[in-house]
Amino acid sequence: MKPQFLVGAMMPGSGQTLVALGLMRALRQRNLRVQSFKCGPELADLRYHALAADREPVSLDTWLSSRSHLQTVYNRYGEKSDVCVVEGRAGLFDGFRKTQGSSAEMARLMKIPVVMVVSARNAGYSTAAMLYGFKHFNTELKIAGVIFNQVTSAAQYGFLRETCAEAGVECLGYLPYLEETGLPPRHQALTLPARKSLDQLLNQVAEQLAQHVDIDKLLNLSTRIFPCTYSLPYISETETDIWTDKRKQRIALASDPAFPFAYRQSIDKTKGDITRFSPVYGSELPEADIVYLPGGYPELFARQLHRRKRLMEQLREYVEKGGKLLAEGGGMALLGQTLTARPGGTAYEMAGILPYSVIVKDNRPCSGYRQTHYRDLCLKGYEYRYFDIVPTEEAASLQTPVCNLKGGEVSGSFFFRYKNCIATSVHHYWGETGLYKLWE
Repeated sequence: MKPQFLVGAMMPGSGQTLVALGLMRALRQRNLRVQSFKCGPELADLRYHALAADREPVSLDTWLSSRSHLQTVYNRYGEKSDVCVVEGRAGLFDGFRKTQGSSAEMARLMKIPVVMVVSARNAGYSTAAMLYGFKHFNTELKIAGVIFNQVTSAAQYGFLRETCAEAGVECLGYLPYLEETGLPPRHQALTLPARKSLDQLLNQVAEQLAQHVDIDKLLNLSTRIFPCTYSLPYISETETDIWTDKRKQRIALASDPAFPFAYRQSIDKTKGDITRFSPVYGSELPEADIVYLPGGYPELFARQLHRRKRLMEQLREYVEKGGKLLAEGGGMALLGQTLTARPGGTAYEMAGILPYSVIVKDNRPCSGYRQTHYRDLCLKGYEYRYFDIVPTEEAASLQTPVCNLKGGEVSGSFFFRYKNCIATSVHHYWGETGLYKLWE
C-alpha cells in the first residue's frame, strides 16, 4: 500500500502542471521519495519533473506502447518510492481518439484515483454541475478530491467548497492567486537562469500548497494497493529476448543541455554499458557498438557545437566505417550540413554526414504522433521541434516516409538511413522493443 494519484484537470489551462509540480516539491520537502510520471509523449515536460521531485521521471503513453508494458513500467519505477504522482495531460478525458490516450484511461489502467485541479477564474455555481459530471461520467474512475487554483480570497474559497459538497466531491484545498506563476517555455527550460527561476517558483508553490491543501488527507484518500494488478491478457515484456547477440553492447549516449531528451525506459532497456559524452562541452566520441544522439534543442548551442571539429570528424569516420548510429529529433541536427539557429542567422557547419540542413523557423513547434514503416517494423514516436529540415536532391534515395497517427504522410518529417546511420525527426520509444531491431 502506498499513496498514488493522478493530477488531472477539467480542461487545458487549469494549472494542473503547476499544481502537480508543487505537490511533488511539497512531498519531497517532507522527505518522501517521490516517483513522478507524465501522461503523454512529451519529453521536455519531464525536465520540470526532475527538478521538482529530484528524481528521474517516467513517461507513460498508451499509443507508444502496450497496456501491459505500461503497467510493468509503472510498477518497476514506482517500487522504490514512497508516493507515486502522475501528471495528466490536457483535459481529463481528452485523448487522441476520444478517451484513448487520455489521463482518465491512464488512471483506470493503473487503478489510481484522480486529484482534480479546477481553475477558480470565473468559477461560479456551474462548477458543482461540472464536478458532478466528471465524478459520474465513468464510474470506474475514482475522483479522490479537488484542488482549486488561482483562488483570490477566503470568501471565494468558501463558495467553491460548497460546490464540492453539492457535487459529492472532497475539497482538498486551494492554491492562492500568485502573480508570477508562468513556467519557462519548453525550449528555454534547460538553461541555467530558467532552472533557477523555476526552482524558486516551485518552492513558492509548494509552500502555498502546504499551507492551504490538506496534504495528509490527500495521501490517505489516495493510498492504494501497490503494485497495480495487470490487465488481461497480459504479455510480459521480458518474454521476448531483444538480443540477437548475447554479448553486452557498448552504447555511447550524447547527454548534455543540448541533447537531454531520451525516454528513461529506452535507455534502461538497452542493458548495455552506457558511456555518456557531451557534444556541447567537447567530449571525445567514446568507443562504442552504437552511438545514440537523442533529441533536444541544439539550436540553443549552435556555436558551441560548430566548434567541436574533432567530434565531427570522429562521427564521420565512425559512420563511414559502418558504425551503428541513431539520431533522433534535435540529435539529427548534428549530422546535417549546417544548423541555422534563428531566421536569417548564421548557418553553422555541422558534421555533414547526411544531405540536409537544419533551420530554426519561429516559435511555433511542429508536433504530433508519428509512425514510420521501416522494413518489417512499425516505429512509433512523437515529434516536437522548432526547426525545419531542408534536404538536398540526393537525400531522396535515403528517405523512408514518416506518417501521422492515422497513416497519412507528414510533409517536412524525415527518416534517413545512410549505411548504418539512421537519423529521424521523431523521438521513438524503445522501452518495449529495444533499439537494436533497427539494424537486425
